[in-house]
Amino acid sequence: MFEYEGMQTAAALLTTDSDRGDRGDRSGRGGPARGRAGHAGGLRGSDPLGDARAALERITTLRSRVSDMESTRVDTAGLPTAPALAPLLPGGAIRAGGTYAVPESVLLAMTMLQAASAAGAWCAVVGVPSFGVEAAAAAGIDLERLVLVPDPGDQWLAVTAAMADVAQVVLTRPLGRVVPGDVARLSARLRQRGGALVALGSWPGADVTLRVTSSTWSGIGQGHGHLTERRATVTATGRAGAMRPVSTEMLLPAADGAVRAAVTAPVALPGGGSGVSLVPDRTLQPVAVAS
Repeated sequence: MFEYEGMQTAAALLTTDSDRGDRGDRSGRGGPARGRAGHAGGLRGSDPLGDARAALERITTLRSRVSDMESTRVDTAGLPTAPALAPLLPGGAIRAGGTYAVPESVLLAMTMLQAASAAGAWCAVVGVPSFGVEAAAAAGIDLERLVLVPDPGDQWLAVTAAMADVAQVVLTRPLGRVVPGDVARLSARLRQRGGALVALGSWPGADVTLRVTSSTWSGIGQGHGHLTERRATVTATGRAGAMRPVSTEMLLPAADGAVRAAVTAPVALPGGGSGVSLVPDRTLQPVAVAS
């Protein structure tokens, strides 16, 4: 296929072989003799140096075309993500055409939509009845560009694929077994449309899986008070060991209901020294949050 004489389509090769067969049949015994003579003549008139130069030119042109196609592929682009999640994602962004799994936390999955929505991207949520509109608005998601399908029934995969045609980020909860063929077709559609998928649960072959590996709530004193904020460790793992596990500390949520990185603050130590407090400065107040 990649001989230096050039590339041909299967139809062109089929036509050439048929023509050769017809000429051989019409020529009878003289056909092979003429073929050998022509072959010998071709060898006598060949130019190895010229052929090599022509082959090099064709290879250089082919490499240039491949480079042009790779530089314009949709899945090389990225969608913005929340600053708290940037250390967990390759390149610090959601890759267009990528798939991401968030097995437990609705709030963490919602945070995956936040920055892209604020930048003007359409988002869709399929099969997540607990996805709160008020919590989404508080997180900074543009409700004017948010499509909700709370109960798609057994058609959740078809609805998810349809949403991938109109939304750049699709959050879906798998409601059954996902076969590799469905994953491949949906991934191809995401790459074609420049979108990304966030699965609230497991997803076969997910590029990145985000898990809350530990968390601590604060706000309750000696048996009274209100839960105010949750300090969580979120760990990211890649597909089949494609990336080393990466962890970061974040407030999920903070006292004001937002999700942000856990910022340490210096504290005074006895003797005039200073240290680092693992509890960020905050004003404690009750808030309504998604789990």
